[in-house]
Amino acid sequence: MLNEEKIKLMTSIAIFEKAEGSNLSLVKRYFKSDYISRNLLRAFLGYTFCWILGLALAVACKIEDILSIVTLEDVVFPFVDYGVWYLLGLVVYLAVTFAVCYQRYRYAARGMKVYTARLKRLQRRYEFQDRAREQGKGGQKP
Repeated sequence: MLNEEKIKLMTSIAIFEKAEGSNLSLVKRYFKSDYISRNLLRAFLGYTFCWILGLALAVACKIEDILSIVTLEDVVFPFVDYGVWYLLGLVVYLAVTFAVCYQRYRYAARGMKVYTARLKRLQRRYEFQDRAREQGKGGQKP
């Protein structure tokens, strides 16, 4: 005979897995520090690559002005200024990345707790039914 409560519980677990499946795998695969470090490294590399491309584009657009400057000091000073802006932008970008990754992991960890609690509740239902069956069979005569 079908147990309605058990069916509802299994359905809610399946719906939760479908909706939050990617978040659950995040918590299963990484520790918090590993997940945040991985994303910070990716953000650093992505930001640096984009900055270098932007700088190369700016230099290509202003190559005539750069070559017309006679002194080395006039050529180096703007690059020092760009370096300062790069570092400031990098710090802000990494701070935002850290905050976003931290919140994503916390949300996923909370979801994992809910998922685990539902699975434990389903397991208790199965154990309860098994005990009930064993007690029912033990009292009968062959």
